[in-house]
Amino acid sequence: QVQLVESGGGRVQAGGSRRLSCAGSRSDIRIIAGSWYRQAPGKEREWVASFNSGGNANYADSVKGRFTISRDNAKNTVNLQMDNLKPEDTAVYYCTGQGIIGTSGTFNNAWGQGTQVTVSS
Repeated sequence: QVQLVESGGGRVQAGGSRRLSCAGSRSDIRIIAGSWYRQAPGKEREWVASFNSGGNANYADSVKGRFTISRDNAKNTVNLQMDNLKPEDTAVYYCTGQGIIGTSGTFNNAWGQGTQVTVSS
């Protein structure tokens, strides 16, 4: 079973920035397409941003213009650059993706355990 691992969470003041990264749990995992979701306390998990295998990105209206999703092919990571953070961005952030294992295996809908981002006013 493929597991993804998020990193980069923490506490930041409103208006600040934070960069999240997501990588496979093994070095032979390559993420081809991925998404970020978040879940705030007492709320349902919501989609934040995605990119497809062609590199095209899409964003939820609530983060458009502030967040940027990208893929670092050299590091095999999917990143979420979050700028101008607001208290309402406070949530556990999860990455999910599909891609390649080794030279010929594939995976779909792998998830990470999440990383907490807390934005203080």
